[in-house]
Amino acid sequence: MKTRVILVGIGGATCSGKTTLAKHLRRILPHSVIIHQDDFAPPQEKIPVHPEYKVQDWDSAEGAIDWPRMIKTLEEVKRTGVIPPEHYSHDHLNEQRDVPIDPETFERWRDTFTRIDEERRQASEQLVWVLVDGFLLYWHPEVVEMLDVRVFLLVPHDVLKQRRHERHGYHTAVQSDPEGTLWRDPPHYWEQIVWPAYVAAHRGMLEGGDIEHGAPNGSVPGLILIEPLEMKMSEMVDRVCTRLVEVAHA
Repeated sequence: MKTRVILVGIGGATCSGKTTLAKHLRRILPHSVIIHQDDFAPPQEKIPVHPEYKVQDWDSAEGAIDWPRMIKTLEEVKRTGVIPPEHYSHDHLNEQRDVPIDPETFERWRDTFTRIDEERRQASEQLVWVLVDGFLLYWHPEVVEMLDVRVFLLVPHDVLKQRRHERHGYHTAVQSDPEGTLWRDPPHYWEQIVWPAYVAAHRGMLEGGDIEHGAPNGSVPGLILIEPLEMKMSEMVDRVCTRLVEVAHA
């Protein structure tokens, strides 16, 4: 039985809904797992200090992710279809707002992909779906190249800011610590660090550098742009699953 691993990128800003979407897809897709980019953050003591504001900067692309470790893990998962045993996720410790989908949508797509899975197995091919969710998913060219499907959630500034302020913190990915470290935003962290870092990392992939309303400019090939404020979660699932069916049959 040949294993075929399909990496599905679900990118977007902090609080854009990308993890929620990824978890709905995991429930739908047989033999699927999620890799959270947040789990590739360096240990807290290695996070750089912002040169102007003198606070740790967990958001600027250059220092917020251990890129060699993330790339190595994705390469291994792509090759084997299995997350390395030493990789540990802290996602279960984080708060997440429940955004349900219609039962009919779930059942329809679950049946569709169960049927596809059975068809591929009869053809001696095992499909493994790896959902990669992250706030800097399209910054590093090696990561972009490995993704077979590329989805990006575009949410306006004011909505993201409000959602971020409603969160109580984030558990950071200290691989040696099962409980992680709880990070809380210091005063003005959104305005000074989070938003400028998000703009810097993403303006090059949208027309006119418009990170609130811009269309894809082609720098990220095949990018599927979703605006969550314009559609329900069920519609977002429909949009992505339609593309995944095409990829499964390719």
